[in-house]
Amino acid sequence: MPTFAAIDIGSNSVRLKISRLHAGRLKEIHEDREVTRLGEGVFGGGLLSPEAMTQTVQVLRRFHRAMQECGTDSVRVVATAALRDARNSRTFVEWVRSTTGWTIEIISGLEEARLIHLGIISATRLGAHSVLLADLGGGSCELTLSRDGQLRDTVSLPLGAVRLTGEFLKHDPPRKNELKRLQEFVTREIARIQGRVKAARVGAVIATSGTAAALVGLASRLARAKKFRKVTRTSNPASNLVSKYATREMVRRIAKQMTRLTLEQRQKVPGIGPRRAEIICAGALAYAELLERCHLPGFRYSPLGLRDGILAQMAADYDRSTRSGRAIESERWESIKRAVEHYRVDLHHALQVRDSALLLFSSLKSVHQLPAEYREWLSAAAMLYEVGDYVNRNGHHRHTYYIIANSEILGYTPQQRRIIGSIARYLGKSRPAPGDGPLSSLSLEEQEDVTKASVLLRIARALNMGRSQSVAKVVVSSRGGRVTMKLTPRGKASVDLEVWSIEKDGAYFREVFGRELSVAAA
Repeated sequence: MPTFAAIDIGSNSVRLKISRLHAGRLKEIHEDREVTRLGEGVFGGGLLSPEAMTQTVQVLRRFHRAMQECGTDSVRVVATAALRDARNSRTFVEWVRSTTGWTIEIISGLEEARLIHLGIISATRLGAHSVLLADLGGGSCELTLSRDGQLRDTVSLPLGAVRLTGEFLKHDPPRKNELKRLQEFVTREIARIQGRVKAARVGAVIATSGTAAALVGLASRLARAKKFRKVTRTSNPASNLVSKYATREMVRRIAKQMTRLTLEQRQKVPGIGPRRAEIICAGALAYAELLERCHLPGFRYSPLGLRDGILAQMAADYDRSTRSGRAIESERWESIKRAVEHYRVDLHHALQVRDSALLLFSSLKSVHQLPAEYREWLSAAAMLYEVGDYVNRNGHHRHTYYIIANSEILGYTPQQRRIIGSIARYLGKSRPAPGDGPLSSLSLEEQEDVTKASVLLRIARALNMGRSQSVAKVVVSSRGGRVTMKLTPRGKASVDLEVWSIEKDGAYFREVFGRELSVAAA
């Protein structure tokens, strides 16, 4: 039973969750959280403060001890808006590496939204046909449209409560002109997605993070005080959603009340807490505007979040039969198809090359001895190897690598995208070489594996060189020091072009795999 740990280094707080995978399900065994306000100095001055970094590292040391006590097998540490924006984020990353041995992964806002969505759908049945997920953290707000459990649209907005407080609210309590500017800024940002939200006909809104938790707590107290009548509960008692609901009217009233109180008064309000009281005004106003502008009746709160998505991803990478594993496969395939369409790749040809690449991967396992996950990386590279043509035919292989490695192809980590991009990169005259740009971020073992996968993709492309489906059948066999390929033509078609193209790579095949490659028409 593997034990996984997920650490979320946010702009407002740092969170740890440790879970054990048993019978395809994750069971929580430890959780910890502390507010360190890491992003407080970033959104105004662009730098992580020494005090915030020191406090955060101290918390991470505590997390490290907890992981050792729980016998954690693997850990994934991700950071969000604060480290995305900070000019000195490298200093903090190296400090954490030297202290704990961990490598921090600074993820994009869209990847953050994907992981939050994954964390929720892997543990909760959403119920409604179309759902909006809202995660308003310290530095950013991720809004995700989900339909039938599938991620359909997502956007990351600079509407985090710490960011908004630092940039707009300078007085206590906030002045009217400050609130007006804040409201105008929030309205402008929400306009980027409000049309899509309205068109989606959202049936439910699920909000995560501490601000949402505080708002539903305050709304629940208002309802019990009979100032509001409507209190709804989730229909599924086994759901992980908290059975509290905040209506648009409630959130708007809470926002008005909070902005009229001083910090000292807000800190005395039950359920907010001293540190949340510092940023609740901006967070409440942002949620109120979101509900108002998108014509949403209210939201439910879920305690699930980014760390749950990280754990679900780790579990899926370990065992694809899990619920999250199936969701990730769907996300990846849909994202690849969108990239194919966007970059005007010939879908039919891409599928043919993909099928040939997977045939070679299966038939030559004893030859290439690649890790099992390379089957998927090779499949993705086969689908995307022509995306560079969208930029320019000259140097299109270099463009292909850049697009794959840097685009938001959902479901893949940055390192996985670099591997996929490297496999697709070396299909021209250039060959992988140690120290080469695309390979510089890969280990020596990964560089060797990328080279092998790239050769398989070269052969797969050669099998479809004519783009006319001339090859009806391919039989691949390996015996002794030789690999033999028999190509059966389709009808009266000729496979001479494909045979010639494969033979051109014969010497390279022998160099990489130490086997002779022979090919002929059947």
